[in-house]
Amino acid sequence: MTLFHPMAPTSFPSSQQTFTIRVYGLLIRNGQVLVSDELIRGQRITKFPGGGLEYGEGLKDCLIREIREELGMEAKELQHFYTTDFFQQSSFHSGPMQVISVYYSFEVADADSIPVGQHPFQGISDEGGQEIFRWVTLKGDADAVLSLPIDRHVWELLLKS
Repeated sequence: MTLFHPMAPTSFPSSQQTFTIRVYGLLIRNGQVLVSDELIRGQRITKFPGGGLEYGEGLKDCLIREIREELGMEAKELQHFYTTDFFQQSSFHSGPMQVISVYYSFEVADADSIPVGQHPFQGISDEGGQEIFRWVTLKGDADAVLSLPIDRHVWELLLKS
């Protein structure tokens, strides 16, 4: 008899759907939220800062690592804001890949020292691997600001909070 240990990694046959877990940060100040403009697989994407959960990492640890890598700062005062509660197919995988995103609000020691651009994709070439941050005012239509469906949903939740 094979026993399942709850901490053991689970593998799925290739015919079954798989998941990707993404962790994003919401840094808000003076009615504005920080967004990231990036070139991802040839697509211009505006999203919240953050990225993919790595094996062996906790959700908060993931966001702290991502903020350190992207902004060169330590994220603190992390507070859960939202976890995806609907199905979302990944925009970046051709096969079945469900995206589960977790959002935390966070603080940094000096948000004013974050290097930011004034215009979307300012200084980003078509080579990829680059990102620029911007402060955007929390108002209006999410479609005009953000590229990813779950981020757009979170934008609407932020407007209501």
